[in-house]
Amino acid sequence: MHGEYKVPGGKLVVVDLDVVDDTIVDFRLAGDFFLEPDDALEHINAAVTGLPAESDAATIAAAVRAALPENAVLLGFSPEAVAVAIRRSLVQASTWRDYDWQIIHSKAVAPVLQMALDEVLAIEVGEGRRQPTLRIWEWNEPAVVIGSFQSLSNEVDPENAGKFGFSVVRRISGGGAMFMEAGTAITYSIYAPTALVHGMTFADSYAFLDEWVITALKSLGIDAYYQPLNDITSPKGKIGGAAQKRLGSGAVLHHVTMSYDMDGEKMVQVLRIGREKLSDKGITSAVKRVDPLRSQTGLGRSEIIDRMKATFTGLYGATVGDITEEEYAKAAALVESKFSTDAWLNRVP
Repeated sequence: MHGEYKVPGGKLVVVDLDVVDDTIVDFRLAGDFFLEPDDALEHINAAVTGLPAESDAATIAAAVRAALPENAVLLGFSPEAVAVAIRRSLVQASTWRDYDWQIIHSKAVAPVLQMALDEVLAIEVGEGRRQPTLRIWEWNEPAVVIGSFQSLSNEVDPENAGKFGFSVVRRISGGGAMFMEAGTAITYSIYAPTALVHGMTFADSYAFLDEWVITALKSLGIDAYYQPLNDITSPKGKIGGAAQKRLGSGAVLHHVTMSYDMDGEKMVQVLRIGREKLSDKGITSAVKRVDPLRSQTGLGRSEIIDRMKATFTGLYGATVGDITEEEYAKAAALVESKFSTDAWLNRVP
């Protein structure tokens, strides 16, 4: 069995092993990481060989750590990364390059239709009717997108939302509220088979699925990094946040919203929770908390998106695609039956 795990911000960990009588045998660790002393590699191989094949990641990591010489130095990886690679090999996880990816950057649609498209496209990938896909969203009207489990009344100030023309919609993934205006944010979704993140915890999968965009931002001169659980940030402030949903159809939906040129003062008038977060952190200006990409790059929004597409394609391979008429029709039906209903919007009042 063969498994690979690219440590977010680190190095590639590669494992090969066999399983005999439910036991790991002939384990070999490799990769482009750094490890001292040289014989530490032999200690790791010996520690994993003989473990039960059903060992969880914590058990494997503990065995690796216990076997390391006292003076061992691991750079670009960790015992936990070795454990993730092993679990991925045992469950036969896939890699990015195992798939023929599409990139969709289509027309702006109503916020409520964006919510439905996310569910429809994820289901289509999970059921094998669509290739794994990266979709860049476009917005032409303001909206607040709340997480699946957020309280509507706790999150949104309805009077100010109405004053500024914001509609409010609820998505199927968890996480916090997204504050959207035309041209002020960069939002993308990844629709992939769950096999891509097999063997990973939710925390591991967040950083794994967004490593390509960290690479893209760094290429633009932004010192971007991942802040667990789900934030993309920099020394100058938060850039964006991610949310995720695993669907029964066999797909993972992962989406991110990054600030390009956000009106922070308007945001804290529309979002109630924004005021509380700022108060807790002793920050008087919302602009200091959500740092726009424009201020760090000096580039237009479209230029940043172009770099993102080029980075994704260069790393994983991708062709240009689009949403089909049938998918739009399925999404429109889902708007009527679910996303535009009071029952859905007020599921957590």
